[in-house]
Amino acid sequence: MANSRKEACLASSVARNATGGAQGAGDASAAATQVSYSTKQLAELAGVSPRTLRYYDSIGLLSPSRDANGYRSYGTRDVRRLQHILMLRNCRLPLAAIERALCDPGFDLRGTLAAHLDSLCAQQSSLQHTIETVRKAVAGLEAYEEMNDEQKFEQLKRQSVDRFEAEYGAEARERYGSKAIDEANERFLGMDRATWESKEQLEADIKSTLAAVMRTGDASSPEAARLAAMHAQWIRMHWGEGAYTPDAHRALAQGYLTDARFVDYYDSAAGEGATTFLNEVIQANV
Repeated sequence: MANSRKEACLASSVARNATGGAQGAGDASAAATQVSYSTKQLAELAGVSPRTLRYYDSIGLLSPSRDANGYRSYGTRDVRRLQHILMLRNCRLPLAAIERALCDPGFDLRGTLAAHLDSLCAQQSSLQHTIETVRKAVAGLEAYEEMNDEQKFEQLKRQSVDRFEAEYGAEARERYGSKAIDEANERFLGMDRATWESKEQLEADIKSTLAAVMRTGDASSPEAARLAAMHAQWIRMHWGEGAYTPDAHRALAQGYLTDARFVDYYDSAAGEGATTFLNEVIQANV
């Protein structure tokens, strides 16, 4: 509201000076050229500090002419430009964006404000989505903290299945069929705590063993064979005993090489080239 009054005051001042000094039907444009404000006078009129005007001058945003004594002298065009600057600043446009807009030969105040409004609406939508996400996270955390240990464990398994479905579900169902994936999910959800912890430990052991065997560079060593057996056990826990075959295991490992998600998973855990080396180990030992 205060900035709006400043803009109105500036506009009123421009109008008075453009007409008041011409005595009757004189040339308004000629009278306008007689308008001149010092830095202090314009600062008081606009409701800003002299330091602000000097800063605008230093960055080239509002550069008035200079009197013979070197002092800044603000004319009608400068007042009008300051009016635009204050209006755009009041609408939260950054100074850099204001400078770009005002330096554009095709500058259109209405168009600039309309584009800014569109940007603000988009930000509002994004912010609202973020607010809802955080609100759900807070609610979920509160609900989680109220769970007993068994409920937390069941929630952990459900979240693991949901993550798998979100990242791999559609592809896995297309490749292996929905029946196989549904059965795998049920196995996960039906795991007791000891089996789940065993699965988690096996996954960690595969990563550490892969890193160690890769350092030897020998994909046919006894340690490499143990790594392949560990990986096979991990696959059985996911697929089920009846679904596992060596051929399917080797095909899966070969497929890792062309899937960025698996490359990132194994290479992040055991070092660059780990996915390629794991495939070599499985092809040699399964």
